[in-house]
Amino acid sequence: MGAPALLWPPLLLVLMLFGQLPVTLAQSEVCYVNETIFQVEENKNVTEPLVDIYVPKDQEVVLGPLSTPFAFRILGNQLFLNVTPDYEETPLLEAQLECRKGNTVVTQLRVFVAVLDVNDNAPEFSFTTKEQDVAEDTKVNTVVIPEADLQATDRDKDDILYYTLLEVTPGASSFFSLMGVNRPALKLDRSLDFLKMRNMTFQLLVRDTWEDKVEPSHTASATLVLNVVPADLRPPWFLPCSFSDGYICIDAQYRGVVPTGHRLPFPLILQPGPIYAVDGDQGINIDIIYSIIGGNTNDTFTINADSGNLTMAKSVSSPMTFILLVKAEQADLARYSVTQATVEARAVNGNHTLQFTQRLYRGMVELGSGAYTAVKDAASPFKLLRIQAVDPDFPDFNSAITHRITNCSEFTMDGDIVLTTVALEQARVFYAEVEAISTVTQLTATTVAEIRVSGLEPPSTESPPSPEPGGTTSSTASEVPGTSQRPTSTSSAGGTGPLPPSGIPGEDGIGGDSDGQHFSTVDMAVLGGVLGALLLLALICLGILIHKHYGHRFHCCSGKAAEGKMSSFDNQAFLSDPKPSWDPTPDPEPESDLAPAEPPSAPPSPVPTVPAPPSPQTLSRSHAPESPTAAGAGDSPSAVRSILTKERRPESGYKAVWFGEDIGAEADVVVLNAPTAEADGAGDGGEGSDDEDDTDPNVGPQQDYTYI
Repeated sequence: MGAPALLWPPLLLVLMLFGQLPVTLAQSEVCYVNETIFQVEENKNVTEPLVDIYVPKDQEVVLGPLSTPFAFRILGNQLFLNVTPDYEETPLLEAQLECRKGNTVVTQLRVFVAVLDVNDNAPEFSFTTKEQDVAEDTKVNTVVIPEADLQATDRDKDDILYYTLLEVTPGASSFFSLMGVNRPALKLDRSLDFLKMRNMTFQLLVRDTWEDKVEPSHTASATLVLNVVPADLRPPWFLPCSFSDGYICIDAQYRGVVPTGHRLPFPLILQPGPIYAVDGDQGINIDIIYSIIGGNTNDTFTINADSGNLTMAKSVSSPMTFILLVKAEQADLARYSVTQATVEARAVNGNHTLQFTQRLYRGMVELGSGAYTAVKDAASPFKLLRIQAVDPDFPDFNSAITHRITNCSEFTMDGDIVLTTVALEQARVFYAEVEAISTVTQLTATTVAEIRVSGLEPPSTESPPSPEPGGTTSSTASEVPGTSQRPTSTSSAGGTGPLPPSGIPGEDGIGGDSDGQHFSTVDMAVLGGVLGALLLLALICLGILIHKHYGHRFHCCSGKAAEGKMSSFDNQAFLSDPKPSWDPTPDPEPESDLAPAEPPSAPPSPVPTVPAPPSPQTLSRSHAPESPTAAGAGDSPSAVRSILTKERRPESGYKAVWFGEDIGAEADVVVLNAPTAEADGAGDGGEGSDDEDDTDPNVGPQQDYTYI
């Protein structure tokens, strides 16, 4: 058993060799290829041959009919790829090779090319912009747009898509989000509010890779527009209302007053305004229906179902208060609100009257204005002239007061505004009587409107005479002495109006307009500005002249003020009288041209006894005038006089130091000696000095002096 077992391996080897030999011989007689399956990436242009085909000498190879059309070609005995493969179009290419001997197919071979998928396509949305309406009362976590409507497609079948929702409208991301990063369904995260956010826009992004920086990576985007559709969430709101949180209205309550014994034919004037309600849902804004559901005793009041105007159906005989419950209901009868309207019936006093806000109204119209031109207020030309009468005792009747002009057909009343009825081509002044009538109490009142046709003349400050009924001026009107009362004139349009007396400004007297000359407030302001400019120019010229002629005095004074204090010296040789005289100083002698007079100032410091050249400070102090303490009154022996002077005085009996007028010149110091003992006693109490015989012509023939 052992020997045969050892012979099995060589035997098997021989059998295999002999068994393979027929195959090799057979291959040399038929077509064959080394490989039949290939892999090629899509979008890759393959130029090399895919495989070599071994064909016997007496045979030829061609592509069979089962080959992928136009995908392959045979050149010689080599198979080439004829197209750029695209996985999305044909993921598998097949080449059928037929080896023929004449018309007989000897061998058939099949070669397959598997196209490998490459991320070469971007994802795509089926839409560019999607607009979706979302009801305001949609519940939270509700899917607003399903995933199928927002999902993108990618031709790369193996790609996984990732979605991102970006807000375009600020704050919109707090209301909506996606179900997941791979699930683009849009869901609601927060309750909607039509008043706060009516439209929201998002940008939906999709990417075929998880990371955006990976290559290759492709993205796509689309726009989502969400419109919030208002829902019927709020009842009607009575206006005006206040809001507790910006969305809940605290309904207004209305108040009004009616007279007893009268039935008002017009809607009641209520506070804070007429009865009016709106739908609380502004986006819906459905019509409102009004009705009175309570408090209407004896059906005294009625309300208009469409407008909400409250009127009286009958009069009230005695004072009382009505508390009406007014209902505002939506036209679809879905929601309603109720509020109160308090109406007080008051007794009207029998002695109250109407009153105008002004005794005289002044207006102006431009010359040449046509019909139906509004009259401007003369005091404020940019405002219209308004003439209003009020009932001070019953202000609720003010809306029932009408106005009309009784004596001047050139003007008419439109409410409280005055309008022209004809073209005004002539400059003149009209005095129109305005009558006010209360349609409730039938009370009347009149006033006067002064209307100037030109609009260029400032309003008059005087009041014209009050016209009496019929358009005539009262004979009791004040008149200017020397003038006479003018009669009533008839206007060109047929109306009559009282003309103002000659003493009223604006007539032939002061500021008359008979010559057609008028001056407006602007003209007078311009004139005042010109006069003010001329006055300012005159003041400037006057200041220049004063500075030119008297400027040196100011410089002198300023120089004294700027100087510091001088060192003081005690003159022991000159002692003043211990009891100086305080009598008034006599009038000074006329000074020379070189020394102008100066006002009195503080007493000068004592002059030093040491003979030395004076310093500039000393020279400047030599200009100080005499003071009452240094100069006695008259020629009294006990009078004390200043030893400083700017001129050589002809008087005798005292000593003095005289300086030249020019500060910069050399000082000329002269000591004048008293000729008599009496003068010496009145001077310095015995101070000696040398006498000289020379005579100075500037002092006098009897004066002695000594130069130091």
